[in-house]
Amino acid sequence: MTTTTPQKATRTSSRRAPKQPAVTTETTGIASSESLPDDRTASQTASFDARVAAEDPGTLRKLYRDMLFVRRFEERTAQSYQQAQIGGYCHLNLGEEATVIGLGAAMRPTDYLFTNYREHGYALAKGIGPGRVMAELYGRSTGTSKGWGGSMHMYDTQTRLLGGYAIVGGQVPLAVGAALAIDYRGGDDVVVCQMGEGTTNIGAFHESLNLAALWNLPIVFLVVNNQTGMGTTVEKSSAEPDLWKRAAAYRMRGERVDGTDVLAVRDTAGQLIDTARREGRPALLEAVSHRLKGHSVVDPAKYRTEEMVTAARSHDPIEIWKSALLKTGALSEDSATALDAEIIAEVAAAVEFAHTSPHPQPSSLFDYTYATPVPGDSRRLPADPLFTA
Repeated sequence: MTTTTPQKATRTSSRRAPKQPAVTTETTGIASSESLPDDRTASQTASFDARVAAEDPGTLRKLYRDMLFVRRFEERTAQSYQQAQIGGYCHLNLGEEATVIGLGAAMRPTDYLFTNYREHGYALAKGIGPGRVMAELYGRSTGTSKGWGGSMHMYDTQTRLLGGYAIVGGQVPLAVGAALAIDYRGGDDVVVCQMGEGTTNIGAFHESLNLAALWNLPIVFLVVNNQTGMGTTVEKSSAEPDLWKRAAAYRMRGERVDGTDVLAVRDTAGQLIDTARREGRPALLEAVSHRLKGHSVVDPAKYRTEEMVTAARSHDPIEIWKSALLKTGALSEDSATALDAEIIAEVAAAVEFAHTSPHPQPSSLFDYTYATPVPGDSRRLPADPLFTA
């Protein structure tokens, strides 16, 4: 009997197509490749106002609502953590809302997203209900990972959020593998792999970018540079602090964007995602923002100077966006107040859902260790005898 191996579907650019030199000098929303959000000029402000004015008012309000929802959700998460309702480590997206929502607006629902441990906002942006996200934070069985993952391990196959990874850079090789699977099957979905700036210094980052570039995989690497890796500045930890330039080593397109400008993030990420979708070309996007709080909820961030704190507060993306919408008339003070109250009520409902949801049963602890049953796998709980009579 003769069998025929199915042929691999191909996209416009196959994995072995010759590669052109990358574009590594393009920037969006900031003055130059050397600039950070602190350096916004008068000409940039005018450009920002013009871009806001050109948008549909309904789109402007939705972006504001989504960013504000992440802000209020994370603030309530911090409160619950301090009340000992949430355990383990907990990292918040406070100050990064424009990057989170801008990316979400650029992606299709069927695109895949891999993230690091600072992922609550991304889970919401991907379409996971706030009740399920909060329930996971509370360690309840109604959560995205059935209560076993917690803050750092959000996961939902339906919305294609494939983690939530606590190990720095742990998501990067897996995201490249997902992109390879898409390419091999001939699909048109794209993988976005989000990470912090600290990830760019580990070996897996470089290995992953190298393979993605060699094979022309449909993936966009998003580096969220909040300028402080835990307590160390980028300048003190990276020999090349302009992280977007690292794409050049792999002839990959690299760009830097103002992470406090939701339109810039949406538009630039959208361009890179579209190119990855059509041509299978990977790209690296660095979004520069400010972290409004410490590395985690319990971090007092005493390593920050008063100047750094002031700079972060003066570039709060929520306040920037609200001011822009008030200026254009897309939002009024009354409607902003009403919207805030509406969101606070929705977040409170998510907290109530989480609080009243059941804890996972200890007997289910090993249910998801393996994808399929494995003979002889141990299900011994702590204090259980090693051998039974």
